[in-house]
Amino acid sequence: MPNSEVLLRYGERPFREAGISNSQVLDLFRDLYQTITELHQKRVVIGDFNDLNVLISNAKAFLVDADSFQFDKFLCKVFTAKFVDPLLCAPKASSPSLMLPFNHNSDWYAFSVMLMQSLLFVDPYGGVYLPIKSSNKIPHSARPLHHITIFHPEVRYPKPAIPYETLPDELLEYFHQIFEKDKREIFPLDLLEKTFFVKCPSCNVEHAHKTCPLCQFILAIPKQLSTIRGEVTATLIFSTSGIIVFAQFQSQHLKFLIYQDGVFKRENGTVVCKQELTPNMRFRIQGSQTLIAHDSIVEKYTPRDETPQKILIETYNNLPVFDTNSHSLYWLAGGQLLRSGNLGSVFVGDILSNQTLFWCGEKFGFGFYRSGKLNAAFTFDAARGTINDNLQLPPIHGQLVDSTCVFTQDKCWFFISVRDRDRTINHCHLISPEGKLEATSQAVQGDGSWLGKIRGNLALGNFLFCATDEGVVRIESDGSDLVKTRDFPDTEPFVDSSNHLFPAPNGLYVVGRRDVYEIKIT
Repeated sequence: MPNSEVLLRYGERPFREAGISNSQVLDLFRDLYQTITELHQKRVVIGDFNDLNVLISNAKAFLVDADSFQFDKFLCKVFTAKFVDPLLCAPKASSPSLMLPFNHNSDWYAFSVMLMQSLLFVDPYGGVYLPIKSSNKIPHSARPLHHITIFHPEVRYPKPAIPYETLPDELLEYFHQIFEKDKREIFPLDLLEKTFFVKCPSCNVEHAHKTCPLCQFILAIPKQLSTIRGEVTATLIFSTSGIIVFAQFQSQHLKFLIYQDGVFKRENGTVVCKQELTPNMRFRIQGSQTLIAHDSIVEKYTPRDETPQKILIETYNNLPVFDTNSHSLYWLAGGQLLRSGNLGSVFVGDILSNQTLFWCGEKFGFGFYRSGKLNAAFTFDAARGTINDNLQLPPIHGQLVDSTCVFTQDKCWFFISVRDRDRTINHCHLISPEGKLEATSQAVQGDGSWLGKIRGNLALGNFLFCATDEGVVRIESDGSDLVKTRDFPDTEPFVDSSNHLFPAPNGLYVVGRRDVYEIKIT
């Protein structure tokens, strides 16, 4: 379906903050509500109802993967752990395992999970469970079977999520009843119809109350320019009332792009252009140049040039595919990987058209493509324009959810998130410029570990630094495994798992949605 996005993206804060309000989300769920109701009237059960089989197009919700629908004697045997009703699962298992047939109420349970995720950017069993008694510890995947929700007093709520106090009291209480008290029924339509969100002018958070439930706390704690905790000094070096949409470290300087009041600006205040921010835009920086892509066009903005240069590129599932380093622009067109040169475009190598993703560091790049059961990966020299497609990665099974790369001079850390059978698995592969797979690791998405998310990491020397809700952690290879080798707990107040890390002269830059901090560790 052209110009469509899976519902999963509506549970991602950066995607939503690019121009999709809670009111628009409620409209989508009202439309989805009607579809569910009509299917149930036909005695059809959706069964494996999840955020990857709902497509959003032109502000309407469409169900796909109908081959798993349940009707008559044809039962649905597949499920997705995050969305399956725990009442249908084996109660003593270590993770949800379907035991009883799906029913209409299980569809409404999944609907409620997706609604919460789309409004708060966290599902009912997100966060990290830290029981005081060690005997109460259970696997993260078992929490739905034990009613250990985000409302549990021993669950640490994710920092990047929207506080649940912003929801209307009735909807919040209903979520309590569903996920903690096992209430099962047709979702009350009036909870969608009478809920109205407004954006707080002070903190920019949407809420459904007469006064903002957050501001009394936010405004009471002014931002400090410099804060010391233990061995860490954190200094606020930039803050905006807009949104930092992209950041990149080039030529020993942190560069970033801000969107504020309908205008894109660079870190030095230079206006790039005036246009609307949309969810499917993609951004890059090359020195003083700023590149903004949407659909199949990259607009290259250069200071003092009134009209941007436009380049036609290929896309991957609506995502414009291009990248930059400090000296070149790279893009896909006509089944070829190209880079910018002094006399125009330079051929780098052949790729699979509209099925390829790639990224580029200062010295080399990495890419992969998928077509049916065919999976292929490659590295390429950033300057000489040669492709090495002999790289052998472990097979990618399941539906691709997200992917990204970070580079050093001689290492590539490739991250990929895949919905495989009943859960989403994050993988990290350490790759050399020659295409050798040196180490690998995997984790369940959202499990609270360093690999519970895949974006925002910093590769530096032989190490990978990751921002988590508990602070920055350091990762390195141990044989063929990737392991955490050090924690920096004093960084905890200054970072969260949504932050992006970059090198600073004596530490790290921490880039959030609106603030940039420099962290020094003594």
